[in-house]
Amino acid sequence: MDILNSLFRWIHVAAGILWIGHLYWFNFVNASFAPTMDADTKKKVVPEMMPRALYMFRWGAIYTWVSGVLLLFLVYYHGGLMYSAESVQEWTMTNSLITFALILAGAYVYDILAKTPLTKNLTVTGIVGLVIIGAVTYLLINVGGFDYRAYNIHIGSLFGTIMILNVWMRIWPSQKKIITAVKEGTPPDASLVALAGLRSKHNTYLSVPLLWTMINAHTAVPAADSWMYLIGVVVIGWGLVTLMYKKAAQVKGF
Repeated sequence: MDILNSLFRWIHVAAGILWIGHLYWFNFVNASFAPTMDADTKKKVVPEMMPRALYMFRWGAIYTWVSGVLLLFLVYYHGGLMYSAESVQEWTMTNSLITFALILAGAYVYDILAKTPLTKNLTVTGIVGLVIIGAVTYLLINVGGFDYRAYNIHIGSLFGTIMILNVWMRIWPSQKKIITAVKEGTPPDASLVALAGLRSKHNTYLSVPLLWTMINAHTAVPAADSWMYLIGVVVIGWGLVTLMYKKAAQVKGF
């Protein structure tokens, strides 16, 4: 178990760097660079560069998510870290399967909400997202009885599952059609460009608090024994991403 624990963590971190690194490159570098290319340059560059970048991006996402799920079952469900040491509750395999199913269900609920008009306004999207995250965290603590580390990592697992579904179900299918259109010299479908861009932006906003839940799940902070603490971290993380978008738009080439 110790060997598997170390192996899965190694894969998880390495693959996560590959995935999130490309995510940030797409949003903070390429998003500002791509509009500077003329049509002929795009026709030459995009079909060669983007498939390579998207290959590393989507497969990095797969390895990150799969190794994360394995760690969730190994460390938390099998390792007995769901409840506090004082708790008399017992964690069963049924609990594990139900909890994991709820994570998947939560990701699909996000996908449904992301198709509604509320996503046209990023502020409204953020407010609705915070309310949902707060409600889920509150339920994990007060209904599920989850310990500090357990509810942190499960919010992170929800974020990560939303992100990988965005990658494979929304971003990659859209990008394949966009790249093909650019290669053929025809204007890409504007709705596909908007969809891929929006879901990529959502993933960028989710990624920063996700990283917090990953590292903070290994600590025990007495002051953090409140669902509001995690909500505060999410707000700070989203604020940092907003600042990065603004800064990225200001950086110019020579």
